[in-house]
Amino acid sequence: MKKKYSYNVAFCGVMAALAISLGYLEVLIPFSVGIYGIKLGIANLAILSLLYLADTKSALAVHLLRIVVCGMLFGNAIALIYSAVGGILSFVVMALLKKSEKLSPIGISICGGVVHNIAQLGVAVILLDELKIAFYLPVLLIAGTVAGAIVGLLSQEIVKKFR
Repeated sequence: MKKKYSYNVAFCGVMAALAISLGYLEVLIPFSVGIYGIKLGIANLAILSLLYLADTKSALAVHLLRIVVCGMLFGNAIALIYSAVGGILSFVVMALLKKSEKLSPIGISICGGVVHNIAQLGVAVILLDELKIAFYLPVLLIAGTVAGAIVGLLSQEIVKKFR
């Protein structure tokens, strides 16, 4: 029992370090397709993989830690708000879909990416008090789908290797 707990703590620590490192890498790599705010979300590789390799509580703890640390180190207060709202809502959706066992990691990741973008757009509409930016939704849905598929595919392969 104690050995399994120690392994889980160590594994979550490594995955937290990986998620934060990938978050930093994403800040360093100028991924731009000419559309403001589009990111691959590669830090979610660790989070989605943890949903399959550990338990939901551990994955949530690592996810929240990553959001806070990356927000404080590589962003600002506003970016932290956007990231927290999008990240928490997308995590809830991914955890519920994973529990239902009806989608693959790819499908779950796509749903997480789309929900993340919708949530961030909702925050932008509220904070900026400007409904016109909602017209950006189709672009964000496409971006969330593509990025989610890439992250989901990679995460699926990581989970296969660990099992």
